[in-house]
Amino acid sequence: MAKRTPKKSTNVAKPALLAGGNPQIAKAAGDAPVQAYIAAMPGWKHDVGRRLDAVIARALPGVRKAVKYNSPLYGVEGGEGWFLSFHCYTDYVKVAFFRGASLRPVPPGESKQEEVRYLDIREDDRLDEAQFADWVKQAGKLPGERL
Repeated sequence: MAKRTPKKSTNVAKPALLAGGNPQIAKAAGDAPVQAYIAAMPGWKHDVGRRLDAVIARALPGVRKAVKYNSPLYGVEGGEGWFLSFHCYTDYVKVAFFRGASLRPVPPGESKQEEVRYLDIREDDRLDEAQFADWVKQAGKLPGERL
């Protein structure tokens, strides 16, 4: 009688969604955890995450990626620190430029932290990819934030 090998389960547990639908992804460096975060972003936010990641990668080839604090982080390869992050909230995706006050034009969202500026993207918003790519290129030339 032939021996049966047990079938491997193809059900991979999806990450838990925290408040506002933000994916809970373990802290890790590299593209894989960032892609896992993006894959777990719920609904329309998933497409926003894919677009943000694609624009960032095109604007800064070789960009350094990681997930910390349940958010993807982006930094310049070989540089110290991070220049950008994004995070899911109930009604929008918040992009944080850690040295955003130095960008021109300055991103629209103010912060309690003097240097930080935000870009909130809601479901029906149209992302100005050219402006976003320009901000990414500018931010990649500034000193990064150590997190």
